[in-house]
Amino acid sequence: MTSRVPSTNFDEISPSRSSSFEEIQYSASDPNWANHHRLQEILPLHNMGDTTRRRQVGGLESSINGGDGAGWATSPPTIPLSPYAPAGHSEAIWQDSDGKNVYEKAAGYGGRLPLPRQRRRPPPSSFGELIDQNMDIIPPIIYTLLSCWTRFYDIGKSNFVVWDEAHFGKFGSHYLKRDFYFDVHPPLGKMLVGLAGALSGYDGNYEFKSGEAYPDSVPYVAMRVMLAMFGVAMVPLAWFTSVELHLSPRACHLVTLMVLCDLAWICISRFILLDSMLICFTFTTVFCMAKFNNQQWKPFSIDWWVWLCMTGFSIGCVCSVKWVGFFVTALVGAYTVEDLWERFGDLKMPPRIYLKHWLARGLCLVILPMLVYMASFKLHFMILNRSGSGDSQMSSLFQANLEGNDFKNNPLEVAIGSKVTLKNIGYGGGLLHSHVQTYPVGSFQQQVTCYHYKDDNNNFEILRQWGQPAYSPTEPIQLLKDGDIIRLSHGPTKRNIHGHTIAAPVTKANYEISGYGNATIGDHNDHWQVEVVDDIILGNKKYVKAVRSLTTRMRFRHVTNGCYMRAANAVLPPWGFKQVEVSCDKENNPKDKHTYWNVESHWNERMPSGDQKLYRSPFLADFWHLNIAMMTSNNALVPDPDKEDILASLPSEWPWLHTGLRMCGWGDNQIKYYLIGHPLIWWGGSVSLILSVFALVVYLLRMQRQYSDWKPGEWEHFLYVGKVAFIGWCLHFAPFLIMGRVTYLHHYLPTLYFAVIMIGHMMDHFFFTARRLNERVKWSVFIVSAAAIVGVFWWFRGVAFGIDGPIGSHHGLAWRKSWNIY
Repeated sequence: MTSRVPSTNFDEISPSRSSSFEEIQYSASDPNWANHHRLQEILPLHNMGDTTRRRQVGGLESSINGGDGAGWATSPPTIPLSPYAPAGHSEAIWQDSDGKNVYEKAAGYGGRLPLPRQRRRPPPSSFGELIDQNMDIIPPIIYTLLSCWTRFYDIGKSNFVVWDEAHFGKFGSHYLKRDFYFDVHPPLGKMLVGLAGALSGYDGNYEFKSGEAYPDSVPYVAMRVMLAMFGVAMVPLAWFTSVELHLSPRACHLVTLMVLCDLAWICISRFILLDSMLICFTFTTVFCMAKFNNQQWKPFSIDWWVWLCMTGFSIGCVCSVKWVGFFVTALVGAYTVEDLWERFGDLKMPPRIYLKHWLARGLCLVILPMLVYMASFKLHFMILNRSGSGDSQMSSLFQANLEGNDFKNNPLEVAIGSKVTLKNIGYGGGLLHSHVQTYPVGSFQQQVTCYHYKDDNNNFEILRQWGQPAYSPTEPIQLLKDGDIIRLSHGPTKRNIHGHTIAAPVTKANYEISGYGNATIGDHNDHWQVEVVDDIILGNKKYVKAVRSLTTRMRFRHVTNGCYMRAANAVLPPWGFKQVEVSCDKENNPKDKHTYWNVESHWNERMPSGDQKLYRSPFLADFWHLNIAMMTSNNALVPDPDKEDILASLPSEWPWLHTGLRMCGWGDNQIKYYLIGHPLIWWGGSVSLILSVFALVVYLLRMQRQYSDWKPGEWEHFLYVGKVAFIGWCLHFAPFLIMGRVTYLHHYLPTLYFAVIMIGHMMDHFFFTARRLNERVKWSVFIVSAAAIVGVFWWFRGVAFGIDGPIGSHHGLAWRKSWNIY
């Protein structure tokens, strides 16, 4: 196989039997392998020089009959000249073609290939025959049972709120109480947490305080078990994915064993967290993509549509749990682009069929995931229909439709003397806010910010400009109109919202806005002109006779400087409590929604309440607004340079397992959990990724020098699995290297799956399917590898199942000095 040939002439490499077919004995032809994995394929030979023969991969009957091709009918099966040729025009399946058809030439008319007849097996006459005939399902069943043990064993050992159970348990409670909350993650995973609580009999009234003991009224064990089922599903999914990737039986076992025994995956699956769901849906996406890839020889068949739709549905689910799911979405996208590019080179494919392939993928891989993602938010809004802690993250109109919200008491029209809160309409915007703390730079006056939570510091009074009569509660009502010049007086401190030509602390191109003066002290820099933009109900500004609460959108122009009050998600440093900066924008951009404001809360005892029926918020606007708010808050999760976060870690440390993560208190009498990966799996995954790059470079160099190392089809399979593993790993890992947000070890867990696949792929290539090694060596390598994986898991099992007593009494757990386990 390594002899050098002067040119790529595959006629010299002829099969041992006289036939126009070349039999390639995949490891799936082993008699001990599952029968339904002995695939019969007819595919084009790529990279075969000027020849374009077809190959036959040894299938069920050929392997049973000693590889003599007895599985075929007495005459070679035929297919039409192309899948699009008229019926009745056929040719032998091995007939040459000078086209570049990648998939469809192998399929019969209508996208189906006539398969050879297969003998029906007689019913089993003994238990041994029963086992032999069901070898395809016995391994995943055994692994699933073992997975149940690793995920469920002693799952209620710690009756304390562990790590992020404090967050996600609380979020689940919100769904049971139906009060609106805000979080940076999409809602599907948290709704499943709430569903687990509902099915367990939890009433939603526990606060999930970190480190606190669970009361008897909280069925935390049942909730953990239900969510651990996603962790259980990871193991059989790993098995079936390995099978669909056509790894050898030994590699399938090894990959599944690594997923079964990895300590980090086990540990993260045993608590009320989102990560088990995220990883599980990542697994299902890769599995469905591999299943779809294996249907490519029969496009537009039922199975082809089913697995394409399932891939899209799984993408929707994984993205609806955490945005990390977009990384595996990118993997499917890369695979799809490559597939469509290959089809573009099929000279016999009509443009109509090629367009149909584009439409099918657009429908199933773009539209369907979007519908699933949006449906999770629609359900989220339907369940959380009561006012809660997260109201202020949403638009004023959305809040007006929540039960228990007091906006229905708002007077409809705003007047001089009204007390209001002002909501920035820009996506992710908050409420205009001020507090007694001052700027440490610039004017050193009182800070003015945007804040996403409701308190009295958000309250302002609308007053006339200096030089006009002060407002009196007994005077006639003067409605606020377009063009009016006003002052905004801060309720608690009586400071006026003030503008000047000092640069803003963060957005240096804008002017600073501060709080200055009081009810008797001030100047013309306190004056702001109201510019009505439009009204959501009334429409164009010409129909707006007076500013209305909730629905009228307006801008505030500084009378002296001509700039506009703006809040655009620029976050202040810790001295500003990381609230959103409010500045005065010198650019007059009428379409900039970050300069748009509306009256949210409105108090004026002299005016009647408005009509709540006028307040309707469209779903798409709410959906988009919440996603922007999530993105803004997520980007604000940056490391604090003034604090040491002992739980955080750098992405560059993850592949080599530089450190772990203490998930709870570390007292001698506490049950301790340490999130750390299986050392052999994590280190082996990193080494295999590096090795795959070296192997690819070496093989490309040898191919360029006309060495022949591959049987037909093996190179394509080597590249396919390698691309799934390596590109999948890169797409999941690289984004964390450029993220500004704080990162933790558990962010690597979805990425680890692709490193595990690469381990199986490299073990397959260099050992399990290597022709130069005999079976004894292959079995020895497999047994030693499996024993090492299980042995190390057993040694470290306490970090996932819970460590009792003083940690010092458990020796040999710190394999690296950087592990803070002691």
